[in-house]
Amino acid sequence: MSADNQTRTELDNTMSKRFIWAIAYGSSIGWGAFILPGDWLISSGTLGASLGITIGGILMLIIAVGYGALTAKFPVSGGEFAFTYAGFGKFSAFIASWFLVLGYICVVALNASAFSLLFKFVLPDFLEIGYLYTIAGWDVYIMEVILSSAVLIVFAFISMKGSGLSGNLQFIFCLFMAFVVAGLMFASFFTGEFSFQNAQPLFNNEAGVWTSIILIVAIAPWMYVGFDNIPQAAEEFKFSADKTFKLIVFGIVASILTYVAMILVTSWIYPDQNSMDGAVWVTGSVIQSSMGTVGMVFLAFSISFGIFTGLNGFYMSSSRLIFAMGRANFVPAVFARVHKKNKTPHYAVLFVLAVCLIAPWLGRTALSWIVDMSSVGVSVAFLATSAVTVKFFARAEHKNIVYVIFGVLGVIISLVFLILLLFPGSPAALTAPSYYALLCWIILGAVFLLLKYKTLKSMSKEELDFMILNKTREAAMNETKKEG
Repeated sequence: MSADNQTRTELDNTMSKRFIWAIAYGSSIGWGAFILPGDWLISSGTLGASLGITIGGILMLIIAVGYGALTAKFPVSGGEFAFTYAGFGKFSAFIASWFLVLGYICVVALNASAFSLLFKFVLPDFLEIGYLYTIAGWDVYIMEVILSSAVLIVFAFISMKGSGLSGNLQFIFCLFMAFVVAGLMFASFFTGEFSFQNAQPLFNNEAGVWTSIILIVAIAPWMYVGFDNIPQAAEEFKFSADKTFKLIVFGIVASILTYVAMILVTSWIYPDQNSMDGAVWVTGSVIQSSMGTVGMVFLAFSISFGIFTGLNGFYMSSSRLIFAMGRANFVPAVFARVHKKNKTPHYAVLFVLAVCLIAPWLGRTALSWIVDMSSVGVSVAFLATSAVTVKFFARAEHKNIVYVIFGVLGVIISLVFLILLLFPGSPAALTAPSYYALLCWIILGAVFLLLKYKTLKSMSKEELDFMILNKTREAAMNETKKEG
């Protein structure tokens, strides 16, 4: 069948610039900015954690240059899926997208479990009802399973309703979180036991300066994953895709400031975070002891909103990625169907929901093994996008030396991330259970690819170009030449 005779399901242009910025910012900081600073202080010290966060953010900005350039070229759903297909063909596109789906689904699952962690801190007795079993030292209770599952279901429903509802809530919640962080930062100078001396140790004394920083830098792909949600929705922009990079920059810079501010607030208003090593939630304990109920209320709301923005952002990005793959017959075509009224890929959303509903039954410790892999999945996608940037903008017909340089830097950075995560001797290497889980995901992907191999092999380049890019690769190249 030729492209002329094919029908291509498309999504409506409903996403505004403020929604897209809120997707990048809200997805990046999520709940992590409010729950994890205490853990980072214990592992890396105040300066080690702050430098790691900042360096990681700068590395993400370098990689983001390629994302902005390629989104302007290919404003279609799928992001890295479309980029990698355009640069290296269908099988490379499948591999990059398969790893990215892993990263996105892991983040959705962890966001739901973070809501349970908040309840466990605020109302510990409420969740410890109906003991089921213990996995890797974590007791699983039926109330915790019910709460996490309910959160996943509610936000799947919101995602299926479309960007009107989710977009307005995303923007409002992001503004609230930004104001709370600014307020906590200001209040920290006048409350608790504030002292710059409390920021000691600046680095983890046992690990040393280098390891303290690297431990944080290595998880930057996981911390800042969210800016790459923007290209997933490019088909639904109500504005020119040329503005993508600017929105990504605003999102990453806001995320850096938020992470560092929360690290400092947790650090300098309490004398010794290491004494709280056994606490369920170090940052919450510090805020509660220093700012009382008022501080905890604002922090609890921020975490709740951070969980919302994370779930909303990654439901959107994962469903759009699966939708794009379904439209091109890389996965079952049912995922390319859109809701008649809401115009959203509701079957793709339901698929993400179904996979994530398994997570609450695994316990938080077992889930963390899987979540460790999200950095690997995202880094593979970063590597693919950076490589495509180099390939496209090195060609004579649309040469752009700036994009080529940033693309090369992006390739190097992505490879460094993968080495840090996968090399057994690295201070940030995955644990053994994470390696096993990653291997299972690779095997599952290989099986899935074998099942779809015949279909993909039978599709012509013209068909695939039309279904994935809505144009031929040659047309995209010519457009770039004219625009330049």
